[in-house]
Amino acid sequence: MIVTTKKLFELAYGKYAIGAYNINNLEQTMGLFQGCLESQAPFIIQISKGARSYTHKKMLEGLIRSADEVFPNAIFAVHLDHGDEETCYDCINSGFYSSVMIDASHEDFETNIAITKRVVDAAHTKGIVVESELGQLGGVEEHVKVDEGSAKLTNPDQAKEFVKRTGCDSLACAIGTSHGAFKFSGGQGIHFDVLEEIQKRLPGFPLVMHGSSSVPQGEVARINASGGNLAGAKGVDADQFKHAAELGVTKVNIDTDGRLVWTRVHREYFLENPEKFDLRDPGKVFMKEYARFIVGKNEKLGSAGQLEGIRKALGK
Repeated sequence: MIVTTKKLFELAYGKYAIGAYNINNLEQTMGLFQGCLESQAPFIIQISKGARSYTHKKMLEGLIRSADEVFPNAIFAVHLDHGDEETCYDCINSGFYSSVMIDASHEDFETNIAITKRVVDAAHTKGIVVESELGQLGGVEEHVKVDEGSAKLTNPDQAKEFVKRTGCDSLACAIGTSHGAFKFSGGQGIHFDVLEEIQKRLPGFPLVMHGSSSVPQGEVARINASGGNLAGAKGVDADQFKHAAELGVTKVNIDTDGRLVWTRVHREYFLENPEKFDLRDPGKVFMKEYARFIVGKNEKLGSAGQLEGIRKALGK
């Protein structure tokens, strides 16, 4: 059942965070739904601008519609991840998405406000909620590329003004995480002090953490043992999700980890079975492994076991 992120965030605030997982194909979609039902967790399925152009947006939308029928007990939102203004309008007008993200964080403060406000006004007329971003995460994710020197943490005072002037429904904050597999080196980590200050200025307002994949070292080691070269890849400690949720983070974006699972499964499978060429063989392995990964991630987020409570709150 597709629901709005706004209601999910109201139920989750201060208690747990909801996993927002990017999908690009059938195998990811199946594994995601299976894992979330196994762990009895609500979730957000994300389609990025890059995913919409990888195949065709209607192909991905069709997969989600089909999954909604195949897994009628699932409760989830459909979200556009890192959209520009044009893509946001396309998704708003499609009638399919329950929320969109407008990412104008690369613009100056006033321009970011102006663009975000236009998208918010268009979305709210159709009952669609809007995530925006203030501050800049470092790293690389599809078309988003910010070098470490240009990354900027979110200013708590600006965050309050930004939300008031734009009317956005949730805010992605730059608190030290970064996109991609190479997030941290040395003692870097999440700036909980900044997150705490933002929550003080925006009490009860849903915050979003991007660039939050954990980059499991076991996955990295297995990829490298199978011919990969991901030296130095390091991510967010998943044990920190709970504290982030206590400070108002209701949505945690996870994309890179899913790609690592896909890469590990396929590298190992074909290395161990060089005579194989049927794409369905590793696909079956991946769906099971991805579902298992999703279960573990939802447990760290605290969203596991929340599905029945949400169903009752929604009157479903």
